[in-house]
Amino acid sequence: MRKIIIAGASSHSGKTLTACGLLASLRKRGLNVIAFKTGPDYIDTEYLRRAGCCASYNLDMWLMSEENTRRLFTEYSSGHDIAVIEGAMGLFDGGINSTASIARLLDAPVLLVINVRSMGESAAAVALGFREFDSGINMAGVILNFTGSDYHSEIISSALNDKGIKFLGALKRDESLKIPERHLGLMSAGENSKFDIESLRKKFESSINVDDILKLSENESVKTFRPCEKFIPSKKYSVRVAVARDEAFTFIYPESMNTLERFGAEIIPFSPLNNSELPFADGYIFCGGYPEIFAERLADNVPMLESVRNCRKPFLAECGGMMYLCRNLSGVDGRKYDMAGVIPFESYMSERAVMGYMTARALRDNIICKRGDVVRGHEFHYSRVEPEYYGDTCAFELTRRNTQQSHYGGYVNGNILASYLHVNFYGNERLAENFLKLLTSSKG
Repeated sequence: MRKIIIAGASSHSGKTLTACGLLASLRKRGLNVIAFKTGPDYIDTEYLRRAGCCASYNLDMWLMSEENTRRLFTEYSSGHDIAVIEGAMGLFDGGINSTASIARLLDAPVLLVINVRSMGESAAAVALGFREFDSGINMAGVILNFTGSDYHSEIISSALNDKGIKFLGALKRDESLKIPERHLGLMSAGENSKFDIESLRKKFESSINVDDILKLSENESVKTFRPCEKFIPSKKYSVRVAVARDEAFTFIYPESMNTLERFGAEIIPFSPLNNSELPFADGYIFCGGYPEIFAERLADNVPMLESVRNCRKPFLAECGGMMYLCRNLSGVDGRKYDMAGVIPFESYMSERAVMGYMTARALRDNIICKRGDVVRGHEFHYSRVEPEYYGDTCAFELTRRNTQQSHYGGYVNGNILASYLHVNFYGNERLAENFLKLLTSSKG
């Protein structure tokens, strides 16, 4: 199957814009496309999904292991004409889960996107350095971003050609194509009404050699990819799982929900913003998102807050979902708003981000694992909760992957587990099954 990775020389190179333009162009040609994003990012996957009118999944060797990452790609790309994979940060950033590592794992050619604002022929030196840094990476070509004029792109493309580096086109500076950012990265696709896919496609096709990209994606130098067997559960669970999904709660992995469905669960979406009560279900998942942006609307929906407060079914809450279950939260406007009060915390916004991969050791039994079990996840948030240490209800000892520094976090009490930890059930099927087993037993 054809595949191509859109990598950057650094963050803010324009990877998402380039990947979206390519997906829209390939779809216009009638190709059955599928999209992937390396790393734990929730926001970019939605842009890719919209641009390609296709499914979009995450590839993350920390969250789901190397073998399971390979399995996910094999399983979900099967039957498609081409897979477009957007990298994270710079090509070699991120250690074992770098875009380069994913490229090696998938035997995929790489297109390097370089932000050439305030740069001339030096961009060719950057590209050459990336090509020579790791000969195990098939760096198939270069796309320039933020060029100021045709002459600007010509002098860089000439320097690239002199070094034997394939030039695939250049995108000019264009404020109409810029994707706005906020404190957790790009503004979510659902909120960005100015994201014009058709306009992006036309400008992409007029500037980038899509035919050459297609040829590179099926280059014979790319080795045959070894397929993996699909995970088949040994037991099914007839349960209903309601999942918070609206503008405020968007951070959830489709492959994670697919794993629950594979075990037999029926997934029911609901909206804390717009619905007046919880739907009937055996358990509830409050995923992450931007409750701080929609704090006033969430607080004004008193019937839903009361429904959550009075529910005695199992709750699994991650990050923004935990904030919603707190007594109150401080919105981005600085005001304090009453929330569900299911857990005895207050949440507030901070200027410093907490981000990174975590190893979480369970301090006590909870709805997805047993005391002493080790779970891999990641955190990415600007909010904090008080109190920071919760005594007998503290859920995890968390250790950062990069620094090995540890701290305590999360809340567990009966059928409630809430923390800043994001977990992907794909490749961690035991956690999904533990959750569904508990819902099955709670039904009785």
